[in-house]
Amino acid sequence: MSSTSKKHKNFVSEPMGDKPVTELAGIGEVLGHRLEDNNYDKAYTVLGQFLLFKKDETLFKDWLNDISGANSKQQNDCYQCLKEWCDSFL
Repeated sequence: MSSTSKKHKNFVSEPMGDKPVTELAGIGEVLGHRLEDNNYDKAYTVLGQFLLFKKDETLFKDWLNDISGANSKQQNDCYQCLKEWCDSFL
């Protein structure tokens, strides 16, 4: 991966713990509120959905768009963040 945000680097560098959903790369305040409104208030709840989709990129990105309205860059940033976190910690 050529370029990652500071938010991405911070997220994938340590265990997830109880981080809020807005700690995920690509998820700001607006998308965070939309996810929270659908009971995805913690990063680990979004990770759970990511794992239910068996880390499938298309399924996850489509779900993220459907539930939060995330655009393609936001979807990609969040997917890459979770994928890299899984590669490091699972």
